[in-house]
Amino acid sequence: MALVSRVLGTAARRLASARAASTLVIADADGAGGISPATLSCMTAAGALNDTSAILVTGASADVAAAAGAMAGASTVYHLEGTPSAAGVAAFITAKGFTHVLAPVGNASKDSLPRVAAALGVSPVTDVCEVLGEDKFVRPMYAGNALATVKVSDAPKVLTVRATSFDKCAADGGSGGVEAADIPLAGAEAAEFISASAGSSDRPDLTAARVVVSGGRGMKEGANFAMLEKVADKLGGAVGASRAAVDAGMVPNELQVGQTGKVVAPELYVAVGISGAIQHLSGMKDSKTIVAINKDPEAPIFQVADYGLVEDLFKAVPELESKL
Repeated sequence: MALVSRVLGTAARRLASARAASTLVIADADGAGGISPATLSCMTAAGALNDTSAILVTGASADVAAAAGAMAGASTVYHLEGTPSAAGVAAFITAKGFTHVLAPVGNASKDSLPRVAAALGVSPVTDVCEVLGEDKFVRPMYAGNALATVKVSDAPKVLTVRATSFDKCAADGGSGGVEAADIPLAGAEAAEFISASAGSSDRPDLTAARVVVSGGRGMKEGANFAMLEKVADKLGGAVGASRAAVDAGMVPNELQVGQTGKVVAPELYVAVGISGAIQHLSGMKDSKTIVAINKDPEAPIFQVADYGLVEDLFKAVPELESKL
């Protein structure tokens, strides 16, 4: 009987905690002008705190705001077509009484969330990969070699969420209505958004791809990445690279996977000519299946690979491509 009472008490406390939480998800729009897949994962993280979440959509059209309202778990969507000031967002959060503010890890949140947190007088918790409760969160440290459980006493709690650690919520099924957000624009701030430019590609976005084929220093020169592109195209995936390959000028930095690049967690990750430095592993170690091709049998990448092939990549990759 005592055990049953403790279990029921714990469940009651968790339910009360969820009801007390009032969450706001700051949406991220992808290059095509829609809601990014990372935002869907952020909604799942918010669902661990409360059944429904309000959503703030800024710098996007009304159609994007309506799409945000269709996400599972969406309650109300606050929409602002322009870029808001950090102080304005902080005042909006305070006025609405949100206890938790979440945004997916990305360039936008890396720029804006620290300034919003500073305006609120709190410390942000970055790169959250697990939600244990309304004030306990797990985040990686030391390039992902350790996971820290942090207890946060600040109010409100400002979090950035590692999208690869959470499943995506359904993109439809929600019924969140759209309201105009009364937030001042960022014109008076020191930093002002001028424009954005991005390369176009028929391949899926690196962070959302089901398959990623990455090359490292062993590729020797940029022209050799054409081999990986053929494999990626046949698998319906994207091409990535290690920092060594990017620093050598073989490929542009938007393809970099790792601690200082993009974090990916595809169903299949193929590492070609990549030694496996810890900075690279921190960006792909959550992949469901890892395949490594390297001629060095002592390469660290084989320690995390599910399947490894010790072979010259210039022999192995063309043969692999011919078999696909």
